[in-house]
Amino acid sequence: MMRIAAVGSAFPPNYYDQDTLLAAFRRHWADRLYNLDRLDTLHRNVLVGGRYLALPMEAYPGLQTWGQANDAWIAVAQQVGELAVRDGLESAGLATDDVGVFVFVTVTGVATPSIDARLMNRLRLPSRVRRVPVFGLGCVGGAAGVARAADLLHGVPDEAAVVLSVELCSLTLQRRDLSIPNLIGSGLFGDGAAAAILVGSGRASRGPEIVASRSIFYPDSERLMGWDITEAGFQIVLSAEVPEVARRFLPRDVDGFLAEHELTRSDIGVWISHPGGPKVLEAMEEALELPDDALEASWRTLREVGNLSSTSVLLVLKDVMERRDLAPGTWGLMVAMGPGFCSELVLLRW
Repeated sequence: MMRIAAVGSAFPPNYYDQDTLLAAFRRHWADRLYNLDRLDTLHRNVLVGGRYLALPMEAYPGLQTWGQANDAWIAVAQQVGELAVRDGLESAGLATDDVGVFVFVTVTGVATPSIDARLMNRLRLPSRVRRVPVFGLGCVGGAAGVARAADLLHGVPDEAAVVLSVELCSLTLQRRDLSIPNLIGSGLFGDGAAAAILVGSGRASRGPEIVASRSIFYPDSERLMGWDITEAGFQIVLSAEVPEVARRFLPRDVDGFLAEHELTRSDIGVWISHPGGPKVLEAMEEALELPDDALEASWRTLREVGNLSSTSVLLVLKDVMERRDLAPGTWGLMVAMGPGFCSELVLLRW
């Protein structure tokens, strides 16, 4: 039996409301974008109220190369990553010496030694810690990280695991790319970190039990979501078909997974979904026939900080754990979709 004892979070100190960000993009693209009203529409349609940025807004024009942007990513990822882990461990009542597994997920920067290795030094984690840096899962990474960490905790009931997600999406933005996916991304994605703290059965916790997980891969769907790697860095791939994929496959996959545990959708008391964007959330609500307020925490996270890729589902989990007083025995389902194209489902019980 593994439980999620707590979720910590941390953000850079640079928060801007959506109007301020939109005004900056209008100035930047004024002489190149024919229809600035289209930019306004795209930014308003994502329903984001504001976002944290890795750097102060005025620092971004100075990032002329991918190397400069990635250096900034390495520096800020360590800062917010350390704060998120410390916040999570403190909330769980644990010390750094209790950690035996460290899973790090990201899709917005690269580093060797990886960020988890650098945080081993900053946090003074035990040298015995099993580290698993994961790159490339994108929006599905937070849920997948929890599932893989739970796998690693099997057989070591006295250990704790850290699942840290750091995403600094603003450092990937292509300022010369006027494609619709990039314009949408400029209004949707934000920066931050979250750290889920898992414990084995040898440690007391009132957090939700991780009952089971399921990974689903959809063949021949690489171009739905991801990056094209260019000399300028990460260029977003984002298909308008993603909501339709959610409508088509999630009911089948969720129902099949739940049936293996003699459950149905009506048994799920709390839904913890990655807030990919309004159209994706609406597709999930419709396809799974969810109650009107089932994804309230996902919508709130989207409004307040935007889409943080793999970090977002952990922020939604944190919101649920801190805001809702769930009765013992309540079933929960964590759901995320991401590049591959793929889904990750994690069954929880309070």
